[in-house]
Amino acid sequence: MSEPGSEAPRTGTSTSVAGPTVSFGFNLGKIPDQGEDSDPILRIGRDLALLAVFDGMGGAGGTVYETPDGPRTGAYLASRVARDVVERRMVELLEPDWYLDGRATAQDLRGAMKAALVERLAELKAPPSGLRSRLLRALPTTMALTALQRLQPGGGRWACHVLWAGDSRAYVFDGDGAHQLTTDDLRDPGDAMANLRHDSVVSNAISADTDFDVRYRRVELQAPFLVVCATDGCFGYVRSPMHFEHLLLSRLRDARTVEQWSAALQDEITATTGDDAAMSTLAFGADLAELKALFAPRVEHLEAQALAPLDEAVDAVRQAEATLEALRRREAETTTSVWQAYKPGYERFLHQSDEVPEEDGPRPIPRTAEAAPEEAALPEGEVPAAGDPGGTSATAPAPPAPDPFHEAAADGTAPTGGGDPS
Repeated sequence: MSEPGSEAPRTGTSTSVAGPTVSFGFNLGKIPDQGEDSDPILRIGRDLALLAVFDGMGGAGGTVYETPDGPRTGAYLASRVARDVVERRMVELLEPDWYLDGRATAQDLRGAMKAALVERLAELKAPPSGLRSRLLRALPTTMALTALQRLQPGGGRWACHVLWAGDSRAYVFDGDGAHQLTTDDLRDPGDAMANLRHDSVVSNAISADTDFDVRYRRVELQAPFLVVCATDGCFGYVRSPMHFEHLLLSRLRDARTVEQWSAALQDEITATTGDDAAMSTLAFGADLAELKALFAPRVEHLEAQALAPLDEAVDAVRQAEATLEALRRREAETTTSVWQAYKPGYERFLHQSDEVPEEDGPRPIPRTAEAAPEEAALPEGEVPAAGDPGGTSATAPAPPAPDPFHEAAADGTAPTGGGDPS
């Protein structure tokens, strides 16, 4: 394995006893010089290999610190501190002639990263934050790491030690397809498809001010195979896990060189992701041509059995949505047209003036000439007494005004309409 501090290879091929090894790594920042993923780790030896990615958590670690290089978020700093510590410590621990104790290594890395992050936080001399939230953390980052050891000299069987914290992932690809090696540390965990559809908070992240665990798993792999470590910017914005596998293998199928394969992946991820993205990729037991031949049947299977049905279903939904949108526009246009034709008659009286012209106002009820003088001579409220046509001998209460809706008909029949006939 390369000595600590030496530059990790980014692209190229090297030869092992089990066959040529193809490798590349990249780090894509959405904002130049501000990306919160660190450069990946990619170390290759005759019987050893080391891959890792680190994703600084921008939401939880959004606090900005002043540094000699300018303002930097806690997420930016955390991923780089953790990367440097892990690379240095793993180079010390990985040896070709003894078996790595994975669980002890997980505890070792946890302690080393915690100490380095606490020290870095103290160096930043940041004032204590007044904010209190379970979501805020000091220098938070994720990690996904694979350390590989050849089990027998010159053999093609490898022990793959997987260590991780958070939702960055490690995968292995073989002739049967992609296999996820890590479990996403989420507050509301689900499988890979569910986690694409339902965003959840990371429940276990490396940080300076909270406790965390480094998870461990060991699997054995038979060459040829491909190991990939990736942050969620690589796989979190595709339609399905099948699409991520197809993305990686179809770009391999179409590439003539390792550099072309890496560049095509970077272009596609940059075009679709909404986040920074880092990946470290390593293949054992095959050169580029052999890898293309190994995965060609798998790409055809994915396209026929997974992508075609999914894409057909998605296209059907999009077509139905377009049809529904057209029908909604038609409904709106029809409603407007019918209403405009109906509206003038419906609102005919709403647009008249509330003022009544003088000549059209109410007129007084005319009175007979005979009654006028007599009525005028009586005091107010009095009527001529019965048998006193002159109206001077007595007074009597005025009879109630007749109710026009309850008067008897002229022929003596009962009145029509409502009311009490008695």
